Amino acid sequence: MTNLSVNINKVATLRNARGENVPDVQKFAVDCEAFGANGITVHPRPDERHIRRSDVLLLRPLVKTEFNIEGYPSPEFMDLVLKVKPEQVTLVPDAPDSITSNAGWNVVENIDFLTETVEKLREAGIRTSIFVDTSVDNIRMAAKAGADRVELFTKPYADNYSTDPEGAVAPFIEASNAAHKCGLGVNAGHDLSLQNLRFFHDNVPYLDEVSIGHAIIADALYMGIENAIKAYKDCLNKE
Repeated sequence: MTNLSVNINKVATLRNARGENVPDVQKFAVDCEAFGANGITVHPRPDERHIRRSDVLLLRPLVKTEFNIEGYPSPEFMDLVLKVKPEQVTLVPDAPDSITSNAGWNVVENIDFLTETVEKLREAGIRTSIFVDTSVDNIRMAAKAGADRVELFTKPYADNYSTDPEGAVAPFIEASNAAHKCGLGVNAGHDLSLQNLRFFHDNVPYLDEVSIGHAIIADALYMGIENAIKAYKDCLNKE
């Protein structure tokens, strides 16, 4: 079974645009779980332009499935996650001003930093996932760093799916097989959608979890969040 973690950053973006508490981010997370989400993902950034530090603290006791916090492991981020102790932390190499995650780690060049970071999280009992591209070298080094999982950066797949689905998914099949051989779990995320998710899921082995935010919230504008979650979970069932 592949789990669906709903990234609620965009809900916080909408709330922040008005400056009050509509929509209610905490209630939205609880409702997502009630509608079938297997987890909740947030990515607090230093400027708090969507998810705020205070949101993370309020969400911790409410999330009953799996809480996944993404972010660059700055001292401030590490202080937050070590206090909150989510089930999973996903380490991403974002610069503070990045609009969204747009690349995986060069694990080879950052092995000492990532190893030290993973060790701190492990000591706190937190599962760690490292955000990577499909480079087998990076995946092997993620295992060497002590990570429990990798999250495959799927934008290249999404960009090429419509013109060459088999070619687009091939590197991810290889990457997932490599991760499995290294003893790593496999997550995936970025630009996965109702258009491309089923094909990805049906072809990529050992897929533990997909994290989807922008597309599922956009679809919810038309479908409602309950129906959107159901549609995405349907894509994660083998035909």
